[in-house]
Amino acid sequence: MPQTQATPILQCRSIAPQFAVPNVVTAAEYYRDALGFRICGYFGDPPVFAIVARDQVEIQFGQLDSGSDASPNVRRREDGLDAYIWVCDADLLYAELSARGAKILAGPVTREYQCYELLVEDIFGFRLVFAVDLASSSR
Repeated sequence: MPQTQATPILQCRSIAPQFAVPNVVTAAEYYRDALGFRICGYFGDPPVFAIVARDQVEIQFGQLDSGSDASPNVRRREDGLDAYIWVCDADLLYAELSARGAKILAGPVTREYQCYELLVEDIFGFRLVFAVDLASSSR
């Protein structure tokens, strides 16, 4: 009897946004100290690239070209966000980030689209939402 070969399934598993910042070391240290990420590494001497991670979430920082400014989405769109991160418990994260001194702009709050969101802003103006999908969670 002939064996059938399993067809591989293509699946996107994660994403790592890359923010262009004036100083990658300052950015990475802020994400470590205020947002609870770990620094995975710096690249270049002096560093021109860095990676931070928290659980399955990774964010990369690239050094801006000389004379350029950081350009978070909020500068081009009033409600612009730079990363939307799914979490299991926004209340627990809120307590942790508050204690760390993170800049919390809103939340946690339930939105009309049934997500419970915490909005934070980093030192260069990039905005991240940490959210729980209420429709698929037992919050």
